[in-house]
Amino acid sequence: MFDLISQYEPILVYDYGNARKLCELTAAKQNDYAMMDSLRHLKDEDVLVLLNDLLEQYGYDFTDYSFASVKRRLQRVYSAGRFPSFAEFRYRVKSDPDYLIYLMEQITVNVTEMFRDPHFFELLRKQVLPVLATYPLIRIWHAGCSTGEEVYSMAILLNELNLLHKSVIYATDINESVLEKARKGIFPLQHMQQYSQNYMASGGQQEFSGYYAANYEYAKFSERLREKIIFAAHNLVTDHSFNEFQLIICRNVLIYFNKDLQDKVLHLFSDSLEQLGFLALGAKETLRFTTVAPLFKPFANREKIWRKIST
Repeated sequence: MFDLISQYEPILVYDYGNARKLCELTAAKQNDYAMMDSLRHLKDEDVLVLLNDLLEQYGYDFTDYSFASVKRRLQRVYSAGRFPSFAEFRYRVKSDPDYLIYLMEQITVNVTEMFRDPHFFELLRKQVLPVLATYPLIRIWHAGCSTGEEVYSMAILLNELNLLHKSVIYATDINESVLEKARKGIFPLQHMQQYSQNYMASGGQQEFSGYYAANYEYAKFSERLREKIIFAAHNLVTDHSFNEFQLIICRNVLIYFNKDLQDKVLHLFSDSLEQLGFLALGAKETLRFTTVAPLFKPFANREKIWRKIST
Protein backbone atom coordinates (compact mmCIF):
# COMPACT_ATOMS: atom_id res chain seq x y z
CA MET A 1 0.00 0.00 0.00
CA PHE A 2 2.82 2.34 0.92
CA ASP A 3 4.57 1.65 -2.37
CA LEU A 4 1.36 2.39 -4.32
CA ILE A 5 0.99 5.79 -2.73
CA SER A 6 4.66 6.58 -3.28
CA GLN A 7 4.29 5.62 -6.89
CA TYR A 8 1.61 8.24 -7.54
CA GLU A 9 2.81 10.92 -5.14
CA PRO A 10 5.12 12.67 -7.72
CA ILE A 11 2.24 12.81 -10.17
CA LEU A 12 0.01 14.52 -7.61
CA VAL A 13 2.72 17.05 -6.82
CA TYR A 14 3.37 17.60 -10.54
CA ASP A 15 -0.36 18.15 -11.23
CA TYR A 16 -0.54 20.64 -8.38
CA GLY A 17 2.37 22.55 -9.87
CA ASN A 18 0.66 22.69 -13.26
CA ALA A 19 -2.56 23.89 -11.67
CA ARG A 20 -0.68 26.67 -9.92
CA LYS A 21 0.99 27.69 -13.18
CA LEU A 22 -2.38 27.61 -14.93
CA CYS A 23 -3.88 29.90 -12.30
CA GLU A 24 -0.95 32.29 -12.67
CA LEU A 25 -1.36 32.35 -16.47
CA THR A 26 -5.11 32.91 -16.15
CA ALA A 27 -4.57 35.81 -13.75
CA ALA A 28 -2.00 37.32 -16.11
CA LYS A 29 -4.43 37.07 -19.04
CA GLN A 30 -7.16 38.68 -16.97
CA ASN A 31 -4.80 41.53 -16.15
CA ASP A 32 -4.01 41.90 -19.86
CA TYR A 33 -7.71 41.98 -20.72
CA ALA A 34 -8.35 44.54 -17.99
CA MET A 35 -5.52 46.67 -19.34
CA MET A 36 -6.88 46.39 -22.90
CA ASP A 37 -10.37 47.33 -21.70
CA SER A 38 -8.96 50.40 -19.98
CA LEU A 39 -7.17 51.35 -23.19
CA ARG A 40 -10.42 50.97 -25.10
CA HIS A 41 -12.03 53.81 -23.17
CA LEU A 42 -11.91 56.99 -25.25
CA LYS A 43 -10.66 60.12 -23.55
CA ASP A 44 -12.26 63.49 -24.18
CA GLU A 45 -9.21 64.59 -26.16
CA ASP A 46 -9.51 61.48 -28.37
CA VAL A 47 -13.10 62.40 -29.20
CA LEU A 48 -12.12 65.96 -30.05
CA VAL A 49 -9.34 64.73 -32.36
CA LEU A 50 -11.74 62.39 -34.15
CA LEU A 51 -14.42 65.09 -34.53
CA ASN A 52 -11.81 67.39 -36.02
CA ASP A 53 -10.81 64.64 -38.49
CA LEU A 54 -14.44 64.20 -39.56
CA LEU A 55 -14.78 67.94 -40.11
CA GLU A 56 -11.49 68.57 -41.94
CA GLN A 57 -11.43 65.42 -44.09
CA TYR A 58 -15.12 64.80 -44.77
CA GLY A 59 -16.95 68.04 -43.89
CA TYR A 60 -19.11 66.48 -41.17
CA ASP A 61 -19.38 68.98 -38.34
CA PHE A 62 -20.27 67.43 -34.98
CA THR A 63 -18.42 69.99 -32.87
CA ASP A 64 -21.65 71.55 -31.59
CA TYR A 65 -23.47 68.29 -30.98
CA SER A 66 -24.02 67.20 -27.39
CA PHE A 67 -20.52 66.08 -26.45
CA ALA A 68 -21.70 63.41 -24.01
CA SER A 69 -24.00 61.88 -26.63
CA VAL A 70 -21.36 61.83 -29.37
CA LYS A 71 -18.73 60.42 -27.03
CA ARG A 72 -21.11 57.67 -25.90
CA ARG A 73 -21.82 56.62 -29.49
CA LEU A 74 -18.17 56.76 -30.51
CA GLN A 75 -17.22 54.72 -27.45
CA ARG A 76 -19.73 52.04 -28.43
CA VAL A 77 -18.22 51.78 -31.93
CA TYR A 78 -14.65 51.84 -30.60
CA SER A 79 -15.32 49.08 -28.05
CA ALA A 80 -17.19 46.91 -30.55
CA GLY A 81 -14.24 47.13 -32.95
CA ARG A 82 -11.80 45.95 -30.23
CA PHE A 83 -9.09 48.23 -31.55
CA PRO A 84 -5.77 47.83 -29.68
CA SER A 85 -5.32 51.60 -29.60
CA PHE A 86 -7.06 54.85 -30.43
CA ALA A 87 -4.47 55.48 -33.15
CA GLU A 88 -5.61 52.37 -35.06
CA PHE A 89 -9.26 53.37 -34.65
CA ARG A 90 -8.49 56.84 -36.00
CA TYR A 91 -6.53 55.40 -38.94
CA ARG A 92 -9.45 53.12 -39.85
CA VAL A 93 -11.89 56.03 -39.85
CA LYS A 94 -9.60 58.16 -42.02
CA SER A 95 -8.63 55.47 -44.52
CA ASP A 96 -11.63 53.15 -44.92
CA PRO A 97 -14.65 54.72 -46.70
CA ASP A 98 -16.91 51.77 -45.84
CA TYR A 99 -16.04 52.04 -42.18
CA LEU A 100 -16.72 55.77 -42.29
CA ILE A 101 -20.24 55.03 -43.55
CA TYR A 102 -20.71 52.59 -40.68
CA LEU A 103 -19.41 55.13 -38.16
CA MET A 104 -21.69 57.87 -39.48
CA GLU A 105 -24.63 55.52 -39.24
CA GLN A 106 -23.84 54.78 -35.61
CA ILE A 107 -23.41 58.46 -34.74
CA THR A 108 -26.46 59.84 -36.49
CA VAL A 109 -29.15 57.15 -36.71
CA ASN A 110 -32.09 57.85 -34.41
CA VAL A 111 -34.54 55.28 -33.13
CA THR A 112 -37.74 55.54 -35.14
CA GLU A 113 -40.86 53.60 -36.09
CA MET A 114 -44.01 54.12 -38.11
CA PHE A 115 -46.65 56.27 -36.40
CA ARG A 116 -44.37 56.66 -33.42
CA ASP A 117 -46.28 58.46 -30.66
CA PRO A 118 -49.74 57.81 -32.15
CA HIS A 119 -51.29 60.87 -30.45
CA PHE A 120 -48.91 63.08 -32.42
CA PHE A 121 -50.06 61.60 -35.73
CA GLU A 122 -53.69 61.77 -34.61
CA LEU A 123 -53.24 65.50 -34.04
CA LEU A 124 -51.70 65.90 -37.48
CA ARG A 125 -54.64 64.02 -38.99
CA LYS A 126 -57.37 65.94 -37.18
CA GLN A 127 -56.01 69.46 -36.72
CA VAL A 128 -52.90 70.25 -38.76
CA LEU A 129 -53.45 68.61 -42.14
CA PRO A 130 -57.04 69.92 -42.49
CA VAL A 131 -55.54 73.43 -42.34
CA LEU A 132 -52.97 72.54 -44.98
CA ALA A 133 -55.75 71.14 -47.16
CA THR A 134 -56.66 74.73 -48.08
CA TYR A 135 -53.31 75.16 -49.91
CA PRO A 136 -53.07 74.37 -53.65
CA LEU A 137 -49.72 72.61 -53.03
CA ILE A 138 -48.60 71.17 -49.70
CA ARG A 139 -44.87 71.13 -49.00
CA ILE A 140 -43.66 69.19 -45.96
CA TRP A 141 -40.08 68.83 -44.74
CA HIS A 142 -39.04 65.86 -42.58
CA ALA A 143 -35.61 66.93 -41.30
CA GLY A 144 -33.43 64.16 -39.86
CA CYS A 145 -35.70 61.51 -41.39
CA SER A 146 -33.40 58.56 -40.58
CA THR A 147 -34.61 55.36 -42.29
CA GLY A 148 -37.94 56.93 -43.27
CA GLU A 149 -40.59 55.22 -41.14
CA GLU A 150 -42.21 58.49 -40.06
CA VAL A 151 -42.03 59.84 -43.61
CA TYR A 152 -44.08 56.93 -44.93
CA SER A 153 -46.45 57.44 -42.01
CA MET A 154 -47.02 61.01 -43.21
CA ALA A 155 -47.65 59.81 -46.76
CA ILE A 156 -50.30 57.41 -45.45
CA LEU A 157 -52.02 60.24 -43.55
CA LEU A 158 -52.06 62.41 -46.66
CA ASN A 159 -53.42 59.54 -48.70
CA GLU A 160 -56.31 58.94 -46.30
CA LEU A 161 -57.20 62.65 -46.27
CA ASN A 162 -57.12 62.71 -50.10
CA LEU A 163 -54.22 65.16 -50.02
CA LEU A 164 -51.35 63.03 -51.30
CA HIS A 165 -51.92 63.99 -54.93
CA LYS A 166 -51.15 67.64 -54.20
CA SER A 167 -48.37 67.11 -51.67
CA VAL A 168 -44.59 66.84 -51.80
CA ILE A 169 -42.65 65.47 -48.84
CA TYR A 170 -38.98 66.41 -48.65
CA ALA A 171 -37.14 63.90 -46.43
CA THR A 172 -33.56 64.76 -45.54
CA ASP A 173 -30.76 63.38 -43.42
CA ILE A 174 -27.01 63.84 -43.13
CA ASN A 175 -26.49 60.08 -43.41
CA GLU A 176 -26.46 58.76 -46.98
CA SER A 177 -26.68 55.11 -45.94
CA VAL A 178 -29.95 55.56 -44.03
CA LEU A 179 -31.36 57.62 -46.91
CA GLU A 180 -30.69 54.72 -49.24
CA LYS A 181 -32.66 52.44 -46.93
CA ALA A 182 -35.47 55.00 -46.74
CA ARG A 183 -35.69 55.31 -50.54
CA LYS A 184 -36.36 51.59 -50.85
CA GLY A 185 -39.31 51.69 -48.48
CA ILE A 186 -38.50 48.19 -47.23
CA PHE A 187 -38.80 47.39 -43.54
CA PRO A 188 -38.65 44.16 -41.48
CA LEU A 189 -41.93 42.29 -41.59
CA GLN A 190 -41.66 41.51 -37.88
CA HIS A 191 -42.21 45.22 -37.12
CA MET A 192 -45.51 45.42 -38.97
CA GLN A 193 -47.64 44.25 -36.04
CA GLN A 194 -46.39 47.10 -33.85
CA TYR A 195 -46.68 49.58 -36.71
CA SER A 196 -50.23 48.44 -37.36
CA GLN A 197 -51.13 49.00 -33.70
CA ASN A 198 -49.60 52.48 -33.82
CA TYR A 199 -51.50 53.21 -37.02
CA MET A 200 -54.86 52.20 -35.54
CA ALA A 201 -54.17 54.19 -32.35
CA SER A 202 -53.47 57.27 -34.49
CA GLY A 203 -56.90 57.05 -36.11
CA GLY A 204 -56.06 54.85 -39.09
CA GLN A 205 -59.01 54.30 -41.38
CA GLN A 206 -57.97 51.34 -43.53
CA GLU A 207 -56.22 47.99 -43.32
CA PHE A 208 -52.59 48.83 -42.63
CA SER A 209 -51.45 45.72 -44.52
CA GLY A 210 -52.93 47.26 -47.67
CA TYR A 211 -50.06 49.74 -47.81
CA TYR A 212 -47.30 47.16 -48.26
CA ALA A 213 -46.53 43.86 -49.93
CA ALA A 214 -44.99 41.13 -47.77
CA ASN A 215 -41.98 39.42 -49.30
CA TYR A 216 -40.30 36.77 -47.15
CA GLU A 217 -39.03 38.66 -44.08
CA TYR A 218 -39.66 42.17 -45.39
CA ALA A 219 -42.51 44.54 -46.15
CA LYS A 220 -42.20 46.80 -49.20
CA PHE A 221 -44.36 49.91 -49.12
CA SER A 222 -46.47 51.06 -52.04
CA GLU A 223 -44.84 52.91 -54.91
CA ARG A 224 -47.80 55.31 -54.76
CA LEU A 225 -46.53 56.54 -51.39
CA ARG A 226 -42.89 56.67 -52.42
CA GLU A 227 -43.45 58.70 -55.57
CA LYS A 228 -44.54 61.71 -53.49
CA ILE A 229 -41.37 61.67 -51.36
CA ILE A 230 -38.06 63.29 -52.29
CA PHE A 231 -35.15 61.89 -50.28
CA ALA A 232 -32.01 64.03 -50.23
CA ALA A 233 -28.88 64.60 -48.19
CA HIS A 234 -28.99 67.76 -46.09
CA ASN A 235 -26.76 68.82 -43.22
CA LEU A 236 -28.66 70.88 -40.65
CA VAL A 237 -25.38 72.25 -39.33
CA THR A 238 -23.86 73.58 -42.56
CA ASP A 239 -26.58 73.67 -45.25
CA HIS A 240 -29.11 76.41 -45.85
CA SER A 241 -32.83 76.64 -46.50
CA PHE A 242 -33.81 75.10 -49.83
CA ASN A 243 -37.56 75.78 -50.06
CA GLU A 244 -40.55 77.23 -48.24
CA PHE A 245 -42.79 74.81 -46.35
CA GLN A 246 -46.12 74.74 -44.58
CA LEU A 247 -45.01 72.01 -42.17
CA ILE A 248 -41.58 71.06 -40.85
CA ILE A 249 -41.13 67.97 -38.72
CA CYS A 250 -37.85 67.37 -36.88
CA ARG A 251 -38.38 65.01 -33.99
CA ASN A 252 -35.72 63.85 -31.54
CA VAL A 253 -32.80 65.41 -33.41
CA LEU A 254 -32.24 68.69 -31.55
CA ILE A 255 -31.69 66.84 -28.27
CA TYR A 256 -28.28 65.84 -29.64
CA PHE A 257 -27.25 69.48 -30.25
CA ASN A 258 -25.94 72.03 -27.79
CA LYS A 259 -27.92 75.23 -27.22
CA ASP A 260 -26.07 77.36 -29.79
CA LEU A 261 -26.58 74.77 -32.51
CA GLN A 262 -30.22 74.31 -31.53
CA ASP A 263 -30.78 78.05 -32.01
CA LYS A 264 -29.03 77.96 -35.37
CA VAL A 265 -31.15 75.07 -36.64
CA LEU A 266 -34.37 76.58 -35.29
CA HIS A 267 -33.61 79.79 -37.21
CA LEU A 268 -33.13 77.65 -40.31
CA PHE A 269 -36.57 76.14 -39.73
CA SER A 270 -38.12 79.55 -39.15
CA ASP A 271 -36.59 80.87 -42.37
CA SER A 272 -37.94 77.80 -44.19
CA LEU A 273 -41.52 78.10 -42.95
CA GLU A 274 -44.30 80.08 -44.55
CA GLN A 275 -46.19 82.52 -42.36
CA LEU A 276 -48.58 80.49 -40.15
CA GLY A 277 -46.65 77.33 -41.02
CA PHE A 278 -46.32 74.53 -38.47
CA LEU A 279 -43.18 73.28 -36.71
CA ALA A 280 -43.23 69.91 -34.92
CA LEU A 281 -40.46 68.77 -32.58
CA GLY A 282 -39.82 65.73 -30.38
CA ALA A 283 -41.34 65.09 -26.97
CA LYS A 284 -38.22 66.29 -25.11
CA GLU A 285 -37.61 69.33 -27.33
CA THR A 286 -38.96 72.84 -26.95
CA LEU A 287 -38.82 76.39 -28.28
CA ARG A 288 -38.87 77.83 -24.77
CA PHE A 289 -35.77 79.85 -23.88
CA THR A 290 -34.62 79.88 -27.52
CA THR A 291 -34.08 82.98 -29.65
CA VAL A 292 -36.87 81.99 -32.06
CA ALA A 293 -39.53 81.59 -29.35
CA PRO A 294 -41.08 85.05 -30.03
CA LEU A 295 -41.67 84.04 -33.66
CA PHE A 296 -43.99 81.16 -32.76
CA LYS A 297 -47.07 80.42 -30.72
CA PRO A 298 -47.91 77.01 -29.25
CA PHE A 299 -50.42 75.03 -31.25
CA ALA A 300 -50.37 71.83 -29.23
CA ASN A 301 -48.11 71.89 -26.18
CA ARG A 302 -48.38 68.21 -25.38
CA GLU A 303 -47.32 67.12 -28.84
CA LYS A 304 -44.76 69.92 -29.27
CA ILE A 305 -46.25 71.68 -32.29
CA TRP A 306 -45.91 75.43 -32.85
CA ARG A 307 -47.21 77.85 -35.48
CA LYS A 308 -45.12 80.64 -36.98
CA ILE A 309 -46.65 84.06 -36.31
CA SER A 310 -43.81 86.45 -37.18
CA THR A 311 -40.73 86.79 -39.36
